[in-house]
Amino acid sequence: MPLTMGCAPAHFAARTHARPDYSFGSLGGRFVLMAFLPEPGPARDAAALALATWRHLFDDLTWVAFGVIRDAADFERQTPMLPGLRYFHDPDGEIARHFALEAGPGATIPQWVLLDPGLRVLSSWPIDQADAAFAVARRHHDVEAHAGVPQHAPVLIVPRIFEPAFCRELIEVYQRDGGRVSGVMRDVGGRTVAIVDNFKKRRDATIDDENLRGRIQSRIRARLLPQIEKTFMFKATRMERYIVARYDAADGGYFRPHRDNTTLATAHRQFACSINLNAEEFEGGDLRFPEFGRRTYRPPTGGAVIFSCALLHEATAVTRGERFAFLPFFYDEAAAAIRQQTQSFLDLSHTSRANDAA
Repeated sequence: MPLTMGCAPAHFAARTHARPDYSFGSLGGRFVLMAFLPEPGPARDAAALALATWRHLFDDLTWVAFGVIRDAADFERQTPMLPGLRYFHDPDGEIARHFALEAGPGATIPQWVLLDPGLRVLSSWPIDQADAAFAVARRHHDVEAHAGVPQHAPVLIVPRIFEPAFCRELIEVYQRDGGRVSGVMRDVGGRTVAIVDNFKKRRDATIDDENLRGRIQSRIRARLLPQIEKTFMFKATRMERYIVARYDAADGGYFRPHRDNTTLATAHRQFACSINLNAEEFEGGDLRFPEFGRRTYRPPTGGAVIFSCALLHEATAVTRGERFAFLPFFYDEAAAAIRQQTQSFLDLSHTSRANDAA
């Protein structure tokens, strides 16, 4: 049977017309209509007509729709209509299996599936019940109200991790270094590589001084790790990355919605941390967790926000000034063993540049 209300399909990456690895998990924060399309014929024509009729719903902000097609030639004949309407190619039925819609070798059960902003099933209908599907879809236009109550992301904010003078010292490290363009990690050809595109606009400076690293560790160990253990019942024993990052209003610095543990070489990451170093000196630049609404989160200067690396999150655009932040990841000994096994997949020998097509 297809997934029922409240169920969440496993995340996947699949080919669209624009990119070979479009991440389903990046769609959180919007209502998603999945159309598992039948073979060409009258039923397919009726579904296509319904999508065209309600095309105005799909704006990529509140709503997005995907047709799912198995046949390669059929997939190539389709034309995405942006914003809002794209197609997944599902040659081996992987997507259909995630939604429990595989009908056998080479066959998918034609179905409409409506997902909420948390990527959980709201409802589903046979493909010939487009009127019923869109009648429900029309009622869902508020990503804040779909749960019936206000939602809050499961994050922890802890003030007073770094004192103001120490924050200035870290900013000065960045200013002396100047920073380098920061890419995003993606799996390409079985390797995890850094990609520079317009998915992210940030510059990072690495802290190499061992004395300064030790002073960072002592503050985090005494002031932050006990709060993480108390709140999440998680004992962090390892910290990854010593960087000061800068998001600059001059280029609208931002980081689009993403998760921090989805590649082969980042699967060990368990909790992410963002410590603002100058919270009073910029506008915009806050954290948002789209699956839990549009509310934003900003720790004070020297304060940290901690959250699971599996949560979809974004850094909104800085609109005035510069945002400086210290951005480590935390993990434990079990995850350290995973990291040791997966580091062979990491390839930082070069940084690729790619177009970030929709």
